[in-house]
Amino acid sequence: MPDSMTSNHTTATTSPGPGRTATGMAARRAPAVHTRAALSRRTMLRGLGACLGLPLLEAMAPARALAAGTVVPPKRVAFLFVPNGVIHDAWTPAAEGADYVLPSSLEALAGVKSKVNVVTGLSQIPYEQRGGVGHARPTAALLTGREADKDRISVGTSLDQIIADRIGRDTRLESLQLSIAGTSLQGECDTGYSCAYSSCISWRDETSPMPNDNNPRSVFERLFGEDAGGGAGERGGDAARDRRAAMRRSVLDAVMDDARRLDRTLGRDDRDKLSEYMHAVRQLERRVEAATPVLGEDGLPQMDKPGGRPEAYDEAVRLMGDLLVLAFQSDATRVATFMLGSAASNQSYPMIGVHEGHHYLSHHGNIEDKVAKLRRIDRFNVGLYAYLLGRMNEIPEGDGTMLDHSLVYYGSGLGNGNAHTPYDLPVLLGGAAGGAVRTGRHLRLPLDTPLNNLWLSVAHAMDVPLDRYGDSTGLLTGV
Repeated sequence: MPDSMTSNHTTATTSPGPGRTATGMAARRAPAVHTRAALSRRTMLRGLGACLGLPLLEAMAPARALAAGTVVPPKRVAFLFVPNGVIHDAWTPAAEGADYVLPSSLEALAGVKSKVNVVTGLSQIPYEQRGGVGHARPTAALLTGREADKDRISVGTSLDQIIADRIGRDTRLESLQLSIAGTSLQGECDTGYSCAYSSCISWRDETSPMPNDNNPRSVFERLFGEDAGGGAGERGGDAARDRRAAMRRSVLDAVMDDARRLDRTLGRDDRDKLSEYMHAVRQLERRVEAATPVLGEDGLPQMDKPGGRPEAYDEAVRLMGDLLVLAFQSDATRVATFMLGSAASNQSYPMIGVHEGHHYLSHHGNIEDKVAKLRRIDRFNVGLYAYLLGRMNEIPEGDGTMLDHSLVYYGSGLGNGNAHTPYDLPVLLGGAAGGAVRTGRHLRLPLDTPLNNLWLSVAHAMDVPLDRYGDSTGLLTGV
């Protein structure tokens, strides 16, 4: 059980659903919940400026659905971006289909291999260029399927936002954008292209990049604060500082009275699931607190070097990954993007003995020492992806796990970083989207199969039946 919560209560309560987020949607409240009636999926625990979504509980399904075994968890989708391409000789499986051996860069997927597809042969735009496309262009095109305009910021609406328009309307946040490096929207970052193309993969429309959040506390506040989803303009001022000070108190402490009342209405299985969920929230809350500088009464850090995330790259990725999982589990959102680095990230990896920058090494010139270090980076980053999938696979939902009802893409806009080639992209697709995707295989496609064919298939799996996406030529056979 979580701190100060027990499960031996006997009466009931209700909690209204959240207001809408700052996405221009009208505010709405979830219907009231009454004793012995099915809980709304949008039920929230509330108290003292905080609100906490709940995991999928049996009480959220009508009795007839429980009896029929037809409780269907919501689908979620996440897109993880890694920069600089990969080293293909350690990435691409030798065999196709289900009976393939994981190559060295993918060995961390062993525990979830049956729930992941390795897809090879997909290519980015522009296909006519076999190299030298830089980093900004393939990153901007990754989810938009469109060429970036060099003269002004203009590319296209990204797939995550198209899906969010369909499945994000009943969640606290329509979508969530995470990163490790943050967002830069000013200036030029790559051969005269706007930095927005290098630091964003999510685009609300062709001229509006969705900024990423790389601060764990900010993400936590957005997920669980009463004013979650408020615009960036509310970050300053006394009222905003007071709200942030209130959020520094434990979210669980704030909502505990409501949690106890709800606990009294639940069956044993739901009580156990609620207890495990709130324990996970408490643990994550403590990790976020440890990664956040101590603030003074003025709301400013009481240290010389302010920080919003752990110093170590891998710790920061895992923390953000855990926040993403919690966002899905609490149904705060069902759509997310997560950039593990900007388009030409020069992140170093001292934790695995690689002290040079990633981008520097990616221009390896076939020097074996550099190539060997890049293989280690590829393997390490896939391990972080495997960690996220493993966390999702530990959470039971319906007839399977959260991973079974989700899709989690992992990939890069470049195939080979040495030559900036936008073809034969590294693509991993975890999860089955509630049975819409067959998993556990290596799918080897003809070289130059449009990446947008994958996105068309992902949209269909998420019940968004697009006819065409970018230069797509059809759904991927076998997916």
